[in-house]
Amino acid sequence: MKVEHDIEATCINLIGGAPTHAGHGREAALAEARLPFTIRIAHDEETLDRVVRMRYAAYARHVPEFAERLRAPEPCDREDGVVLLLAESKLDGSALGTMRIQTNRRRPLAIEQSIELPDGLRDRRLAGATRLGVSLGRIGRVVKVMLFKAFYLYCQEAQIDSIVIAARAPLDRHYEALLFEDVLEGGGFTPLRHACNIPHRIMAFDIATAEARWAEARHPLLELFCRTLHPDIDVSLEEFDYRNAQPLPRARTRVPASA
Repeated sequence: MKVEHDIEATCINLIGGAPTHAGHGREAALAEARLPFTIRIAHDEETLDRVVRMRYAAYARHVPEFAERLRAPEPCDREDGVVLLLAESKLDGSALGTMRIQTNRRRPLAIEQSIELPDGLRDRRLAGATRLGVSLGRIGRVVKVMLFKAFYLYCQEAQIDSIVIAARAPLDRHYEALLFEDVLEGGGFTPLRHACNIPHRIMAFDIATAEARWAEARHPLLELFCRTLHPDIDVSLEEFDYRNAQPLPRARTRVPASA
């Protein structure tokens, strides 16, 4: 499979500088690198508004008619089991990207409104990513990759078994390069009722075997995702009540990284 090496090169170029080593034990083996932006979980109405404006701007470039539905927060943005990631520039604080994560802890994934998942996924702890949107240019490409790393780290912390996503073209190629696999027999694109019948490719990714599979494939993002600590990414396990801006604590469980 062809892997997009230019994405990794862009990330390294923009991060820049020699990595340093930090921490003790397992963390001492990780290189530390800084990003030109931060990624965090949206935690109040002001941050939610920034997510919505970033989301609308990104979708308006590709699917302008559908984007009109995204001018305001969607009901699921405030549901239990949902978190919103926001990437923000360190230079000026501007929003650079966003992603919505939904788990099936409380209810089925949104994608299950349109398709029936195969038996191998039905009894697993799942997470889905929707409403991915990033700014234009080179920085947007880096943000897209690092939003996925934030998603991956969140899934590790939340003890998620598999990621299931629905990707429209050409975003499906990004997930394919990350070694996602087709869920439906024959692959291809399927119109989704809950997404205005826009064709999407349904793909899945196993969390527990991710590092081993990336290593076997000599994936160019292995070092960045699994062997580099990014303090600018904060995906601590909290769910937020946007209406009252109060965090709703959830038991913290960290999944040990593989040696």
